[in-house]
Amino acid sequence: MSAAAPVTEWTDFGFDTRQVHAGEFSDLNAGLRVPAIAMSAGFVFDDFDDQAARFSGQSVWNAGANAVLSEVDAFTGSAPAPIYARQGNPTNAVAEARLASLEGGTSAVAVSSGQAAISSALFALAQSGDHIVSAASIYGGTRILFGRSFKRFGIDVDYVWDTTDDAAWDRAIRPNTKAIFAESIPNPCNDVTDLAHLARVAARHQLPLVVDNTVGTPALIRPFEHGASIVVHSTTKFLTGHGAAVGGAIVDGGRFDWEAAERAGRSYPLITRAPRPGAASMLDRFGATAYARTAREAVVNDIGPSLSPFNGFLLHQGMETLSLRIDRHVASSQRIAAWLADQPEVESVDYSGLPGHPLYELAARDYGTGSDGIARTGSVFGVTVRGGAAGARACVDALRVFSRMTGIGDTRSMVIHPLTTTHATFSPDVNERLGITPGLLRLSVGLETPDDLIQDLRAALDAVRALPRDCASGGTSPLRAVVSPS
Repeated sequence: MSAAAPVTEWTDFGFDTRQVHAGEFSDLNAGLRVPAIAMSAGFVFDDFDDQAARFSGQSVWNAGANAVLSEVDAFTGSAPAPIYARQGNPTNAVAEARLASLEGGTSAVAVSSGQAAISSALFALAQSGDHIVSAASIYGGTRILFGRSFKRFGIDVDYVWDTTDDAAWDRAIRPNTKAIFAESIPNPCNDVTDLAHLARVAARHQLPLVVDNTVGTPALIRPFEHGASIVVHSTTKFLTGHGAAVGGAIVDGGRFDWEAAERAGRSYPLITRAPRPGAASMLDRFGATAYARTAREAVVNDIGPSLSPFNGFLLHQGMETLSLRIDRHVASSQRIAAWLADQPEVESVDYSGLPGHPLYELAARDYGTGSDGIARTGSVFGVTVRGGAAGARACVDALRVFSRMTGIGDTRSMVIHPLTTTHATFSPDVNERLGITPGLLRLSVGLETPDDLIQDLRAALDAVRALPRDCASGGTSPLRAVVSPS
């Protein structure tokens, strides 16, 4: 009796199963259980016709069959048959298929960094003379990207400060607006976004909603289920998970009606229009994966932010333990945030999962609660210590387990002072509105023993307490509250 054939289509399996298996393929040469690293700049064509088929996009790599198919297969996990590593390769195709499966999208494109993911995702939608509207509370590096490079390329970005205000969105959106951008869990203040509300705004204006889900991860929230059209990630963070490899990804939800947007006057020529007379558009050729194919072929291939296959290997390896790590990250963060809220040296804790936070009900609705009843809003949050900048300095310099470094989503806990680092180039009034005060610190809680992290923070707060009494207060933002579970 022959052995049962292995599973190659994982759509109907649970999240934990898919994070281990989705996208993987059996090696037909040596029987490797883990997909190998395809360290090759180029790929051999079978014959004259095969090279033409690959360049025309009419061949895809089917990881399940470990083969190149002759016609496009739209199931989640298919990727263009490899031509050159700038477009992708079989190692990265595993990570792409896995992430698309976990997010519930139709296809994904791996790129060289989170900034490359945001840039490539939006360049597929907008060109010089176009406009994007973003939620105001987003990562400082993304604001810099929008305010510097996007501006240089002729793409304007405006911000909406109150994301719950429909009138504010309506005022900001123009005829040449091409997308709405937001983060699921904004960095650094953990002020969760009502994605369903933004999706309704976007639908009313026939716009795609692009959501950065780096801090949320599909283990906590899947933006497509809330109406998002496109998801981006800095895979450097939680998805890879160990701080060892920079990467990014774009995921296509496959549900946005590009033709309806075109009829409404929102033009997306790379997707909906034929590149030359007699040729079919990307939408006609690829349907539900048309946006992802456009991002890959018309942006990533042209500009070149390709992901190293070694980093792609670390990415799909990291995703195998995503839900397990996120559970630990969140449990430790909930405990530490609650503990910090009770400390006299702390003015406020920006963790929307704590009861008493102004956004707690939204956090509980969209992220659910753990066995302790506390909402699961990730492990990146802000804490404002007393004493302003002097208090922040004393706290940071006294920490011994927390690493003083930029970055989030690592196994290691990290701390940074946003006002003098990630937000140092912004005007005082912008930082004030964002809640970036002199005493604010951003924490990224890792996987260490929580008692050790609390002990480290206690020693750091002792250093804050030892400061002279006349040190300035750090101040609080309108969204903040000194929240305590007691």
